[in-house]
Amino acid sequence: MAATRIIPMHINKGKTVSACLKARVEYAENGEKTEQGRFVSSYECNPETADQEFLLSRSAYKRKTGRQYKGDVIAYQLRQSFKPGEITPEEANQIGYETAMRFTKGRHAFIVCTHTDRPHIHNHIIFNSVNLDADRKFKNSWLSYIGLRTLSDIICLEHGMSVIVPRKFAEQDRGSRYHNVSFRQMLRAKIDEIMNDRPDSFEKFLDKLHEQGYEIKCGKHTAVKGKDQKRFIRLDSLGEGYTEEELRRELDGEPQESEKKEPTKAPKKKRNFEYLIDIQEKIRQGKGKGYEYWAKKFNTKQVAETVIFLQRNEVTSYELLQERAESSAKKFHKISEKIKGCEERLDEITEMKKAIINFAKTKNVFDAYHKSGYSKKFFEEHRAEIMLYKSAKDVFKKYKGKKLPKVKDLSDEFGRILSEKRKLYEEYKTVKKEMMDYQIAKSNVDKVKRYQPDKDEPDRSKTENKTR
Repeated sequence: MAATRIIPMHINKGKTVSACLKARVEYAENGEKTEQGRFVSSYECNPETADQEFLLSRSAYKRKTGRQYKGDVIAYQLRQSFKPGEITPEEANQIGYETAMRFTKGRHAFIVCTHTDRPHIHNHIIFNSVNLDADRKFKNSWLSYIGLRTLSDIICLEHGMSVIVPRKFAEQDRGSRYHNVSFRQMLRAKIDEIMNDRPDSFEKFLDKLHEQGYEIKCGKHTAVKGKDQKRFIRLDSLGEGYTEEELRRELDGEPQESEKKEPTKAPKKKRNFEYLIDIQEKIRQGKGKGYEYWAKKFNTKQVAETVIFLQRNEVTSYELLQERAESSAKKFHKISEKIKGCEERLDEITEMKKAIINFAKTKNVFDAYHKSGYSKKFFEEHRAEIMLYKSAKDVFKKYKGKKLPKVKDLSDEFGRILSEKRKLYEEYKTVKKEMMDYQIAKSNVDKVKRYQPDKDEPDRSKTENKTR
């Protein structure tokens, strides 16, 4: 018998994502609770560096999709508690691993930590909110708990354990928090299920919804109706994330409007001076006298601020300004290349670790496939394992003639490079600001020089007066 719970893990106030993840993972893997790590298992990640690998996936998700995180959920935890005396720690960890694998469908990395410090053995399962391909996030819904509870009960029955029998409440007991699931909640859950399978288009999405027994009505607003429903439900009435426009945008891989905003991001610090405005060009574009008056005042202020910047940094000649602008740009690009190199190496390490783990898990299956004479029937029965084995072998080809590294060595290198990348990024922000300051200052000086009259050129007004 197992009691289950799904817990979104939020960022603690005043702490970074990295610090929160590290604290949660360390608590779950506590040696005093897991018998010195004996009852810790993982999927597609190393327990020692799980928090760092989860962070890397978050960065890869932002880089790959261009989307920003909405909310402050950094990972998800599944809590699974067993009846005292009914199960051993080994069995509990095995059931926890199987529950996590089937609940995430093998699409998310996770760790399973079985705690034995209480009379009731229980699992702390932490899985990454970003999937292994770093192109989608886990979408938690109201029915996720029901799905988890049902799945856990099924697995417990398969292992010969008892399950919790839910209490029955009368239909007229409206005050109870246990109530019938509404049609809208069931529809949202069904939409989440279909969207997790990533249909090719919105039309394919509607086809799958129709296959599930829903009647589709297209028009100005798309609406659907289930078997026992009396009325159609419009998609745009289901709430945020379920409108036709948002579903189309998600299927096309575009960021949601809410994801484009960054409410938790600190406001950028304003620069002391900005680029000068080309007033004549703005007038040609149709700007009026009011804009011209404002732009002249703006330019006057920017010139003054530029001069202050040059004096503060002891730039006494145009040649020195040009030299500073070029050297700061070179320094910026050099650090950018270093950060890019770190990210590429981190991706290589993650790929290699994944390949080594998959190779170890699937080698016996492939050996059996080889002994069967590469039987087509055996291949179809074990297609997923064989394809994982072949993918791992393809990765190993990069190390042809070299000894394959150990997972521990890769994890150590991953930690070192991640630390180096963080230091470089701090330097990157400073150098970027310095480069932009000099670039803007040089541009402003160039514009001022362009509009200054040549000293050798005579004053036309005086010449005209003399000729009259």
